[in-house]
Amino acid sequence: MNKIREGIFWTGYIDWDLRNFHGYETPSGSTYNAYLIVDDKPTLIDTVKFYGAQEMLRRIREVMDPSKIRYIISNHTEMDHSGSIDELLKYCPNAEVVCSPKGAEGLKEHFKKDWKFKIVQTGDVLDIGKRKLKFVLMPMVHWPDSMATYCEEERILFSNDAFGQHYASHERYVDEAGLDPVTFEATKYYANIVTPYGNQVLKVLEAAKDLKIDMICPSHGLIWREAKDISHIVSLYKKWANYESDNKALIVYDTMWHSTEKMARRLFENLDKAGIPVKLVNLQVTHMSDVVTDMLLSKMIMIGTPILNNRMLPTVAGLMMYAKGLKPKNRFAFTFGSYGWATGGFKELETFCQEAGWELIGEGVYLKFIPDEADLKKLDEILPLIKNKLKV
Repeated sequence: MNKIREGIFWTGYIDWDLRNFHGYETPSGSTYNAYLIVDDKPTLIDTVKFYGAQEMLRRIREVMDPSKIRYIISNHTEMDHSGSIDELLKYCPNAEVVCSPKGAEGLKEHFKKDWKFKIVQTGDVLDIGKRKLKFVLMPMVHWPDSMATYCEEERILFSNDAFGQHYASHERYVDEAGLDPVTFEATKYYANIVTPYGNQVLKVLEAAKDLKIDMICPSHGLIWREAKDISHIVSLYKKWANYESDNKALIVYDTMWHSTEKMARRLFENLDKAGIPVKLVNLQVTHMSDVVTDMLLSKMIMIGTPILNNRMLPTVAGLMMYAKGLKPKNRFAFTFGSYGWATGGFKELETFCQEAGWELIGEGVYLKFIPDEADLKKLDEILPLIKNKLKV
C-alpha cells in the first residue's frame, strides 16, 4: 500500500515503457501520479494517462471503494493527468471535478462532456473534513489551466508539473532513489518543459514562499520529503527561472565529411587547455532533449553545422527550432561550420540564435571544404572573447 501520510495515498501509474514524451526522450520512463486523500469527503488529486486507469483504480480499491470519491481535483488538463477522469467517473458519477476556470474550458474541449465542475481561484479553500485544501493558480506553468493544491494541515504541496521528473521507479521518494539521479531527471524535465515560463515560475515561487511545506508531491516522478532535498530543488527552480547558468561552455555540432567536426574539436581543445569547463556534443549520437538540458546549464553555447542545399544540416535546424521555442535566455552564442560553395544557412543559424535570446559574440567562423591548420587558427581568435564573456 502506497501510504504517504495517515489517510493520504499514492494511487498513480508507473509507465515503465515510456521512451518519448512529445519529442523529449525519457529513457527512465515516468510515473503519472494521483493522490487519494481519505477524509469526510474523499478526494483524488489528479488521475493518470488513459491506459493506466485500471492500475490507478486497483490502487484506489486497495484503500477504499472508488464510488465514495467526492471530489476529483484536476490540477492540469493535459491528458497525462486528466486522461482517466472520464473512466473514474463511471465509478463515482456524483463526484465534482475541481479545477481552474481554464481547466474547465480545457476539460470540456478535451472530453466533450459537461461534468459537475467546481471552479476555483487562487486562495479558494475546499473543506473536505479534517483537512482543507487551498488552491494556487499558476497559469502557463506550463499550460493556461495549471494550478497547484496545498494542504495546510499536512504541509503538503501537490505541485502539478512543477518539481516533477520523468522517472519510473518502485521507490516513491527522492531520498530513496538518490538525490543525484532524480536531480538529473528534474533538470531535464525543467529544460524541456518549463524553460520558456521563467517569469511565471517566479510568480508562483513568490506566491508559495510563505507556505509551510514538508512535502512536495509532483505529478510526475518521485516525492520530495526531506527538507534539504526540498530546499535543493526550490533553489534550482529559482536559478533556472531567472535564466541563470553556470560559467561553462557547450559545443554542439553535426558533420558530414568531418570538417565541422575538426572545427568543433579545435574549439574544445582551446577551451579545455584554458581550463574552461566545456562539453562536446555530437548531434548524430545525442538527442536534442539532452542537448537542451546542457543548454540550461551552460552560459556559452557554440553551434556548428555544415551546409546542405544552402541550409543548415536538418539535425541542427531541428535543434535550433526546438531551442528557439524553449528560449533559454541570457546565454552567449558562437556559430561555426563548413561549406562548399553556398553560405546562406549560416545566416539562418545566427538568426535562430538571436531568436532564442542569445547574444552572438564576434563573427561566426565558416571554412570552405576541408580546413587545414591555417584555417583552424581562425578559431583560436575566439578564445579571448569567450574568456571575457565567462569572466575567466
